[in-house]
Amino acid sequence: MPDPQWPTTRLLDLLEIDVPIIQAPMAGAQGSELAAAVSSAGGLGSLPCAMLTAEGAREEAARIRAATNRGFLMNFFCHRQPEPDPAAEERWRARLAAYYAEFKVDPPGTGPGLRAPFDEAFCDMIEEIRPKAVSFHFGPPPDELLERVRRTGAKMLCSATTVREAMFLADKGFDAIIAQGAEAGGHRGMFLTTDVASQIGTFALVPQIVDAVDVPVIAAGGIADGRGIAAAFALGASGVQIGTAFLRTPEARISGIHREALRAARDEDSVLTNVFTGRPARGLKNRLVREVGPISTDAPAFPLAANALAPLRAKAEAAGSGDFGSLWTGQAGPLAREMPARELTLALAAEALETLKSL
Repeated sequence: MPDPQWPTTRLLDLLEIDVPIIQAPMAGAQGSELAAAVSSAGGLGSLPCAMLTAEGAREEAARIRAATNRGFLMNFFCHRQPEPDPAAEERWRARLAAYYAEFKVDPPGTGPGLRAPFDEAFCDMIEEIRPKAVSFHFGPPPDELLERVRRTGAKMLCSATTVREAMFLADKGFDAIIAQGAEAGGHRGMFLTTDVASQIGTFALVPQIVDAVDVPVIAAGGIADGRGIAAAFALGASGVQIGTAFLRTPEARISGIHREALRAARDEDSVLTNVFTGRPARGLKNRLVREVGPISTDAPAFPLAANALAPLRAKAEAAGSGDFGSLWTGQAGPLAREMPARELTLALAAEALETLKSL
């Protein structure tokens, strides 16, 4: 039964979880181990599928079910795959030419990118696996696919970065809305706007979305401890989605370079940049961000920018450097702690309840 100490149990009731914490899906940074650990603690673990094939997602979902009998979420990107643009990709490789020469590597050819949008194959897989919840980033999928997901009984969530996006999603019948503030690590979930310069912070965004829609609102961005969770409830949220705080758990699959960078990071070390994928995302500053970005008009459309960086990232990481790889983090990264994900989930919930009680 949901703990009556929480100001509202709307999200707990909707997702049949014990604590109102969703572990943010972080493609490339985590997999089944982290999702299973959070679900087993009573939160909702998430499996990011954007960098998996449908078969790979099936295998990861099976691993979660082997590790816990609790529900979990599967997450998908809903971007439109860009049309091939050889001229744009050539401009990007030309912008990086000095680095290819420095590291003595050849520029790669063109490719479709490493992140795939939600499609028929993924939808078939969801109909087979029937997870507790499905979430989408970069807006909803086409209506026919969305209706197929709805018929599986999965609770449907989607990220919104503005009130207008939240109202659009509510009209589409989503069960809950993730209000992603500017502080959040990784890619912006924006889909009705491309103006990253005007993106709203979590503290301002959450209460405005709460006032605009009737479904539960999940606060995301800049939340890494119990104080942040309590603040989200004070703003009217029914729960939180937390990502960066889980990157320093042993279950996260980030590189040692990324892990060390997170340990050393200060509050002013993150920035919004498009140089790694072609779409704005928050990560730590490194050489590529400082010298080519943070925002570069030369970067081709998402997700194609990543192709040209692959040999530079590999060469740099082999030498122990993170200068050409994405080091995703949110603005609350310095608040993160190193402990197992299950323990962290329980600690965050206990701290939030204690903070709420003290208020």
